[in-house]
Amino acid sequence: MSSNPLAGKPAPASLLANVPKLVTAYFEELPDPAIPEQRIAFGTSGHRGSSLQRSFNERHILAVSQAICDYRRRERIDGPLYLGMDTHALSEPACASALEVLAANGVEVMIAEGTEYTPTPAISHAILTYNRARSSGLADGIVVTPSHNPPESGGFKYNPPNGGPADVAATRWIESRANELLAGGALGTGGAEAGGVRRIPLERALRSATTHRHDYLGAYVADLASVIDLETIRGSGIRLGVDPLGGAGVHYWAAIAERYGLNLTVTNGAVDPTFRFMSVDWDGRIRMDPSSPYAMRGLVGLKEHFDVAFACDTDHDRHGIVTRSAGLLAPNAYLAVCVSYLFRHRPRWSAESAVGKTVVSSMMIDRAAAAVGHRLYETPVGFKWFVDGLLDGSLGFAGEESAGAALLREDGTVWTTDKDGIALALLAAEITARGGRDPAELYRALTHDLGDPAYERVDAPASAEEKRVLAGLSAEQVRRRELAGERIERVLTHAPGNGAALGGVKVVTASGWFAARPSGTESVYKIYAESLRGPEQLRAILEEAQSLVGEALAAARRS
Repeated sequence: MSSNPLAGKPAPASLLANVPKLVTAYFEELPDPAIPEQRIAFGTSGHRGSSLQRSFNERHILAVSQAICDYRRRERIDGPLYLGMDTHALSEPACASALEVLAANGVEVMIAEGTEYTPTPAISHAILTYNRARSSGLADGIVVTPSHNPPESGGFKYNPPNGGPADVAATRWIESRANELLAGGALGTGGAEAGGVRRIPLERALRSATTHRHDYLGAYVADLASVIDLETIRGSGIRLGVDPLGGAGVHYWAAIAERYGLNLTVTNGAVDPTFRFMSVDWDGRIRMDPSSPYAMRGLVGLKEHFDVAFACDTDHDRHGIVTRSAGLLAPNAYLAVCVSYLFRHRPRWSAESAVGKTVVSSMMIDRAAAAVGHRLYETPVGFKWFVDGLLDGSLGFAGEESAGAALLREDGTVWTTDKDGIALALLAAEITARGGRDPAELYRALTHDLGDPAYERVDAPASAEEKRVLAGLSAEQVRRRELAGERIERVLTHAPGNGAALGGVKVVTASGWFAARPSGTESVYKIYAESLRGPEQLRAILEEAQSLVGEALAAARRS
């Protein structure tokens, strides 16, 4: 994947988002429901878009918020709804729009004290804490965030009473209902009711008896010692650095350091909706991706100042680990280290607890799980597949190659059922404090024992029809018998762990594999590949994978 000449450099003024233009477009631009790109579409993490493309505007949020209210009534969810937002420019107006609808529908809404930003894991933690030992009057939540996506982006996701990302059945119902409302002219101005959307003015919504303030920061920080060994970190005195990347956890880190006596430095406490302090990502865009060596150039440059450092994306559900010994650690490598460490240092976890991973994550996770004697649970892409296992404790740890993961409390009970970048960052500190070696050093030790695979992901152009065909491929449509000189042992279209459809295909040989799946938001399909025989075989797998997928698509079109 070739990089833009600006990659890794400070963002020039020409790249910065025009925030007034973004916010004006949010309120003034009217989406056309007849245009697919301007309709509401829930991907793996809710509805995302930009007001400038008429894909994330006030009418979208009014419609989705009303659809969630209708879904709650349908499912008899009548406890409080925990509402939070990140630091993207479109998040605050979208959060206000949502509150106007929620209050008009009589929903008990919990918003942050002092209009504080709210990380995704703090929302999941709040839902689960409230619902503990309850069987009725259950809580749920909404997080207004497009995750690590560029500053022009907006995002809106729903977490049901299980605290994690909504499953396909829920998102399909909400998406369908929201698009009905959008087509019916979801209310864009005024304050009564139109097109089935109930709404009251923001001032009234804030003063409503159903709107309450909640100390997300205090509750989450106070409970962290139940999931991370913060006493060991404090006692070691190791030097920690964190860059919140201008995200929703920006004020959490100082509170964590103060409460637990950690030697922790926040390297950048700025919040700016243009994210002008970021270095440019690989494709010439600003993106708050803590797994990108380009976006993380600033913190990597400070690695000598800390024993271990870390960053989180804008809603703090993803993590990036920077080590003194190797700089930024690849997400797959850190997940393997977490598996190897956690199942040896959490004696109260069940011996039957499994390791959750997606089919596009590294085989090193499989090998690390086998080495500690725990079962692997392999799913399609999407953290929603791990929610039930984290909730009942049958998964001790679950992670994705895109740097998102969650773990159980030390007593083996649920912590969050959504990704938690804060906990995973602090886990890197615990690992370093306990053993005196940083996660990169531990990963090198793992590769000595378990093999040293090469891994890469590339994108290839695909039309809407090709994406549809790829998502529905059968194993029989993959006609080749060899991949990069090795016999193909398995062709998977369903996940080994839960039998759910991959929405693509995975081809496996003795020492390598590739997976291909269509993007949910772009005109591309993604190829993930890995080889135990090093970079040369990896390049061969990637080349043959594109050819093989092309043949399968052509065959499917002919049949």
